Amino acid sequence: MLSITDKAAEKVKQLLQEQGAERGALRVFVAGGGCSGYQYGMTLAQETEEDDFVVEHDGVRLLVDPESAPLLQGAEIDYVEDIMKSGFTIFNPNAVKSCACGSSFDTADSAGKAQAHACH
Repeated sequence: MLSITDKAAEKVKQLLQEQGAERGALRVFVAGGGCSGYQYGMTLAQETEEDDFVVEHDGVRLLVDPESAPLLQGAEIDYVEDIMKSGFTIFNPNAVKSCACGSSFDTADSAGKAQAHACH
C-alpha cells in the first residue's frame, strides 16, 4: 500500500495541528483528469469512510479510497523543500507517463519506468 517518509509525516502533523485537527488524517486519492489521464489529490480529513484503506506511520493516518488504492500501490509520499519550491511529492512505481507539470500521470499493464510526480 501507500507509504510516507518521516519528513512528509512531520509536515502532515504540522498541518493538522495548524488546523486544530490533531486526530485528523491525510486523504490521498487519484482522480481522472490532467493531460496524462490521472491526477493526484490530497486533503485533510476528519472522518474515515467505511471502505477506506488506512495506513499509519509515526502517528499519521493516511486514508485511501478503494478506487484509488490499486493506482497508489507501492507509492511513497515525500515532502520536498528547496530554494525553488516546497510541497508533497508522490513517487509512484505504477506511473509510466506524466505531463510536464508533474501532477498528472498514466499507468500501463506492463512494467514501466517509475517516475516521481509533484502534487501542488
